Amino acid sequence: MTPEEVLSRPPRILTQAQRESYFEDGYLLLESIIPMDIVDNLRRTTEEMVDRTRGIAKSDDVWDLEPGHSAESPRLRRLSAPVDHHPYYWEYCSQSLLGDIVADLVGPDVKFHHSKLNFKWAKGGTEVKWHQDIQFWPHTNYSPLTVGTYIYDCDMDQGPLGVIPGSHKGELFHQVDEAGNWTGCLSDEDLKKVDVTKAVYLPGPAGSLTIHNCRTVHGSKLNQSPNGRPLLLYAFSSADAMPYTGNPIRSSHDQAIIRGERALMAHHDPRPCWLPPDWSGGYGSIFTHQQGEKKAAPAMTM
Repeated sequence: MTPEEVLSRPPRILTQAQRESYFEDGYLLLESIIPMDIVDNLRRTTEEMVDRTRGIAKSDDVWDLEPGHSAESPRLRRLSAPVDHHPYYWEYCSQSLLGDIVADLVGPDVKFHHSKLNFKWAKGGTEVKWHQDIQFWPHTNYSPLTVGTYIYDCDMDQGPLGVIPGSHKGELFHQVDEAGNWTGCLSDEDLKKVDVTKAVYLPGPAGSLTIHNCRTVHGSKLNQSPNGRPLLLYAFSSADAMPYTGNPIRSSHDQAIIRGERALMAHHDPRPCWLPPDWSGGYGSIFTHQQGEKKAAPAMTM
């Protein structure tokens, strides 16, 4: 659906002004919108996931461990596809008001794409460099968005999500180095085209949601505080957005419809999209690629 078609329908949760702001700026911050009983369940579930890593010594396609991780002091950097590792993550994704909020932004038919649980551990948790999402998993249109849930309070010292307002309307960057190898972030030359002085950071209390469009330039700084910052992330799209390439974060729920009905026709945005490397040999995570810990194959060109 086009933004105009989405806005023509009455909202379920959001105000019309919030929806218009999302389409204009490419992001939303919804403070304290998730009930605390749900937040408490997410905290317990996430603590269980961290505890599982005590018996894991090496990163793999599921568990991405931060340097310095140990059984005594676990430092999980990312859990890929958490919906496949605990049923509550899928329950929250599919049965809470999350789906209705997304429907207010992509239309009544909502499709799940992937999930991940990112951590920034206290005193130096890894930064995420400026990047756009859709080049990791291109679709036939630009309805895909990512919803982040703060399950603990997140202040400015903890490295909250930062966005460049309006950047979703601008250039789509290739996110490769000079040799054409995938980096998953904007190059120094491309960063000169983005006014990062206009960055807006999105701290919020527990139960807050960050939402950003798949074209929005975004990132986050190091965690300089004594408190960790887990961020639970879900990517959704309109049902008529069809992926061009395989899902780098594979899930048993890939392409599941969480609201409305499955699309009978695909909607194609006339703007082209860069294609990523072949992820069939393994993806790793945005951290491993941005930090140069894992080299991907050269990205494809249009």
